[in-house]
Amino acid sequence: MKGRGCWESASVRSFCSSGCLNKFKKDDSGDEDDETASPADKSELHSTIKSLSLKLDDLSTCNDLIAKHGAALQRSLSELDSLKIPYESSEKLKAVNERATLFRITSNAMINACKDFLELAETHSRKWQRALQYEQEQRIHLEETIEQLAKQHNSLERAFRSAPGRATNPTKSFSEGSLLTPKGEDSEEDEDTEYFDAMEDSTSFITVITEAKEDRKAEGGTTGSVDWTSSDNVLDGASLVPKGPPKVKRRVRIPDKPNYSLNLWSIMKNCIGRELSKIPMPVNFNEPLSMLQRLTEDLEYHHLLDKAVHCTSSVEQMCLVAAFSVSSYSTTVHRIAKPFNPMLGETFELDRLDDMGLRSLCEQVSHHPPSAAHYVFSKHGWSLWQEITISSKFRGKYLSIMPLGAIHLEFQASGNHYVWRKSTSTVHNIIVGKLWIDQTGDIEIVNHKTKDRCQLKFLPYSYFSKEVARKVTGVVSDSQGKAHYVLSGSWDEQMECAKIVQSSPSSPGSDGKQKTVYQTLPAKLLWKKYPLPENAENMYYFSELALTLNEHEEGVAPTDSRLRPDQRLMEKGHWDEANTEKQRLEEKQRVSRRRRLEACSRGCGTEEEKEADVYVPLWFEKRLDPLTGETACMYKGGYWEAKERQDWHMCPNIF
Repeated sequence: MKGRGCWESASVRSFCSSGCLNKFKKDDSGDEDDETASPADKSELHSTIKSLSLKLDDLSTCNDLIAKHGAALQRSLSELDSLKIPYESSEKLKAVNERATLFRITSNAMINACKDFLELAETHSRKWQRALQYEQEQRIHLEETIEQLAKQHNSLERAFRSAPGRATNPTKSFSEGSLLTPKGEDSEEDEDTEYFDAMEDSTSFITVITEAKEDRKAEGGTTGSVDWTSSDNVLDGASLVPKGPPKVKRRVRIPDKPNYSLNLWSIMKNCIGRELSKIPMPVNFNEPLSMLQRLTEDLEYHHLLDKAVHCTSSVEQMCLVAAFSVSSYSTTVHRIAKPFNPMLGETFELDRLDDMGLRSLCEQVSHHPPSAAHYVFSKHGWSLWQEITISSKFRGKYLSIMPLGAIHLEFQASGNHYVWRKSTSTVHNIIVGKLWIDQTGDIEIVNHKTKDRCQLKFLPYSYFSKEVARKVTGVVSDSQGKAHYVLSGSWDEQMECAKIVQSSPSSPGSDGKQKTVYQTLPAKLLWKKYPLPENAENMYYFSELALTLNEHEEGVAPTDSRLRPDQRLMEKGHWDEANTEKQRLEEKQRVSRRRRLEACSRGCGTEEEKEADVYVPLWFEKRLDPLTGETACMYKGGYWEAKERQDWHMCPNIF
């Protein structure tokens, strides 16, 4: 009797633990792979989980009863074994039978509950497995289709480049005129250009370094100085900045980036061909900085412009300006996360006269299309201003980011006024593979006072190229087209310049193309990237300057990016709360926009034109740029005076 009772208890427990619960655990673990369920499937999933939870509660109750009655049965059996008087056995046996009956009934109830639970789990497990298998097959099919399209796209590009009707030299000559094009002239074909497997020539010139002075006789080439002169000394150590102890102690780290998993394709598959700024994105794709702060990061190597102030030669000054323009891309090599789109009217100030010698102000002056105005004043004798409109397109396998607008730099003492435009940034492997970013295209920097020019070429990465990755080359020439300096380096590491001694055409190559050969002096280092801070990989790969940009400061305008709540929550690692706050801010901005449009009395034009008419930036105003012929927002003054008075009554409530 005792052996039979223990066997029944062990059988029931074994059945529940191995036969049913283990099966449920296996089905449940398989369900974790299904991340792409539709809303209807998710609703059914929640209902099923609720039913399974109730069944599990029933099993738990039955288990408690079995344990209780089993213990009582064991006590009764123990008492039965200790009996010696025969006439007492009948009473005890009756009690044992009653408890055994209760135990059997409870065991049967538990077995039936386990069967119901198992059948329900198996039924839905098969359904979930079929749905998961279908979703996996569809995803594999889609990835194969996109990969095939990418291969066909690259094949067509190579065929187009080798077409007999094309010009032999796809690169534009330095003397062909300005590459500055008005905003909006970027064609759809240019936006669709993919540089992943570019096969074009890397450079249109060859450099040869010369050492011995007697070997440098002019032979029908250039004339003039053939040595580094005393006036070139300003280029020595241009990349070296003496760093003393900071007058204001600033932070050197931020909270580590949380490890949140997110299905990128489930969000991006509905975004193909759409303007990225109009797609609501969770903060999981962002970094805790706004676009205004990213724009301010361009000033990290401001010392290059401080050095350029002391140049007596405009072509030497052009070398430093070119190095500064390239240095602005150095922070992007690992920064594949998207900055926050600023709210309309949002501002960001960088008041660093003490340590950096400059004051910078950015304001978001348009929301659709997103446009930011920027003005910088340096006490060292230069000022910079720009209005940048970001145009971005998601093309399925890559993301193109095209900054539109001219950048102006003026040196007060000499009156030299430089203008250039940014290159195109491309984020590759959006769907499959590791994300990586590339900078491509040409940048032409023009000194509108002296007509000096610098043509920079950002070479696209190619699997088949022997060139150094992220390579940049360039030539600085005067108003007569005479080349003075050759620039070379990479946009993520450093830039060098070499003084040209002599130039001559080379013999035509096998392809019939002729390149210019520049004989140069040994190169001098213009700019070298600062090393990243320790633990940068866990802090969004922020540079030393970037870590300080969102640091809380007293006295800033109420519209400053540092006060944006969703961005602050994300920086602290509270991403769920940040997403909720981001939705609130975006809805508040939409309500404000509708009110502006309703208040507009004009009945003509598109909504974006109406919004441009009714919204007036606070610290910038639209003016006609006489150099580019474009209308751009320029700083009208008043911000720093308002900060000194701490009078912000004119600022809108955007947060």
